[in-house]
Amino acid sequence: MHCRVGCGACCIAPTISSSIPGMPDGKPAGVRCVQLDEDNRCRLFGDPRRPTVCHAFDYDHAVCGDSREEALTILDDLEHHTETSS
Repeated sequence: MHCRVGCGACCIAPTISSSIPGMPDGKPAGVRCVQLDEDNRCRLFGDPRRPTVCHAFDYDHAVCGDSREEALTILDDLEHHTETSS
């Protein structure tokens, strides 16, 4: 299975706590990454500045579902069920 071109759900739904170029404090859940272009493609793909967590993310049907909308729903649900209280 391969990542859906133009999906971008993994660049929107989850929290990314590490620094991202243009977002030095990372990003909260539900916020679009500044490195996601108009076509929902990562501008940092293949770039060594891409966060490790992003590089390690791999398409999986259980997480990405059958559509972008389903991926956003699944990832949002996972985010809410795994968040920790401060």
